[in-house]
Amino acid sequence: MKNNNASKNHLRNIVFLGLVSFFADISSQMVYPLIPLYLTTSFGATPVLVGIIEGIAESVASLLKVFSGYFSDKYHHKKAIAFVGYASGLFYKLALIFAGSWVGVLGARVIDRLGKGIRTAPRDVMVSESAEESHMGKAFGIHKALDMAGSAIGILLSFFLLKKVGDNAYRTVFALSIIPVLIALFMFFFIEEKHGNREIKQKEHFWNNAGKLDRNLKLYLLVTFIFTLGNSSNSFLLLKATDIGFTSTNTILLYFIYNITAASLAIHFGKRSDKVGRKKILIKGYILFAVVYLGFAFASQKWMLVISFIIYGFYTAMVTGVERAFISEISPRELKGTMLGLHSTIVGIALLPASIIAGILWNNIGSYAPFIFGAALSSASALLLCIFFNHNSPKSHNASAES
Repeated sequence: MKNNNASKNHLRNIVFLGLVSFFADISSQMVYPLIPLYLTTSFGATPVLVGIIEGIAESVASLLKVFSGYFSDKYHHKKAIAFVGYASGLFYKLALIFAGSWVGVLGARVIDRLGKGIRTAPRDVMVSESAEESHMGKAFGIHKALDMAGSAIGILLSFFLLKKVGDNAYRTVFALSIIPVLIALFMFFFIEEKHGNREIKQKEHFWNNAGKLDRNLKLYLLVTFIFTLGNSSNSFLLLKATDIGFTSTNTILLYFIYNITAASLAIHFGKRSDKVGRKKILIKGYILFAVVYLGFAFASQKWMLVISFIIYGFYTAMVTGVERAFISEISPRELKGTMLGLHSTIVGIALLPASIIAGILWNNIGSYAPFIFGAALSSASALLLCIFFNHNSPKSHNASAES
């Protein structure tokens, strides 16, 4: 009976952490698909400038991710740190409302990414600590499903609001998006943080012991960097849609299709990774990414782009939650937050050159070029995992055996 109660408490915590992301993502996705449209229609930004803005915002904020993870490990205040990160969403929306140029939008995006940098690692650690070891993939799958469901609802709200108030009423949508952020912050009252030893540890964990980290973990961090160099901002997917002839409101619907696909499949692939191991799912996910990016590259009709966005949702469901489960289970326990933060930092650092390269390729070669580049790097990432990632983690094997 005690085990059943513990399992229920674990699940409850995972669900409430998921609800925080659910409402926060309703807010952020009411806004995110409008950013490239807002920049191009209101301020005359080019694809290169859109790429630079997204790249700078991600990279400036990325350094905070490893530090927020480190401080989560050191001081055990994961819930408070995550709360601060989510609260930044309020300031992000206010900055967008008062932005008078692309520079103001850049500042707003930096605030948003800073918040993500602060909250991601401590939130993921709380998810992993609330999960049973043999169901780590399922736990992150549940969280990702709620996260993507919130994204889908936010996008749908953005679509209907734009249709009702018109394509130029961006600031109205920005203002309304503040409401879900407040609900997300309220959800924190229902989250229980697992407290370990509160002794403040000496600042020597990570760098002095980096060489002792699991070989697979170090390889995956390298693969993450290579892959992300070709995985530029999703803004380019939205620009591709308008390039083919989708209107601003219909472009938002495409992003909705992507998110609802990912939300519906995230739990399945998380549970699947518990059974067959992370490696198989990650390799298939990277191969699928290469296929879908080739689809974006050569799509010349609207129906082709619709299919590409659906497949892109499959890729997200396969990789995003599974990679976090993998890092959580293979990292040293005292460095779990640090390693989750380091992974996010690597992604953020790589996004700056990735977005700039994509913008340059788009402008100088054509809209298909950045997607071919991304497909090539994703294929290389899958090959690296296939050849050098020799085994699944012991915990993955245990989970498989227990199933």
